[in-house]
Amino acid sequence: MKLLFAEDDKRLGNLVNQMLVRQDIEVDWVYTGQAALDSARKESYDLIILDWVMPERTGLEVCQELRAEGHQGGILMLTAKDTVDDLVTGLEAGADDYLVKPFKFKELLARIRALSRRSIVAIKEEITRAADLELNRTTKSVKRGSRTIQLTGKEFQLMDLLIQNYGRVLPKEIILDRIWGLESEVSPNNLEAFVRLLRKKIDCSGEVALIQNIRGVGYKMEAKNVT
Repeated sequence: MKLLFAEDDKRLGNLVNQMLVRQDIEVDWVYTGQAALDSARKESYDLIILDWVMPERTGLEVCQELRAEGHQGGILMLTAKDTVDDLVTGLEAGADDYLVKPFKFKELLARIRALSRRSIVAIKEEITRAADLELNRTTKSVKRGSRTIQLTGKEFQLMDLLIQNYGRVLPKEIILDRIWGLESEVSPNNLEAFVRLLRKKIDCSGEVALIQNIRGVGYKMEAKNVT
């Protein structure tokens, strides 16, 4: 695995870099947001880890710019910001996951492994449909009617989980386990914010709502009004 690690705190960066190398992970460590952006444009990485606050450009700005340029790889944001609003901001910028400082290395490693698992190459094109929505696991793309929907890695995973269980209610605990893992610090409140962002992309004005909220339980995908 090869990843880009952007962190301006030299002490923390050196510690994380050494630990990752011991896990046989190839690491390009940079200290500024601009250096991260330049490296991501020149090299191909399995995963990019961005500190939120960095010189020249913030991790948030780097993430937004890479997604605007069509970058589809996993992006993990590191930050001391820990409110739900901060989580929403990071996810809206295109981050797949979000780890709050201070963190334990085993938690970081678990997030890295979880994000890297979705990089498996498919042998054939695999498409699943629900109503007028089409999910393509090969190209990691989603369309609704003639509209192409840009999703982050985690958003795509959640859509895939929901569409595979079309019509069935998925408890929040199961979703959190499947998408983030048992060791994750992502809470049910964080999940609610995440789903709200996904709904804005999937269910636009005039379209039948596909993602249903089952109060007190979880979520399901179902188009009740589609004939």
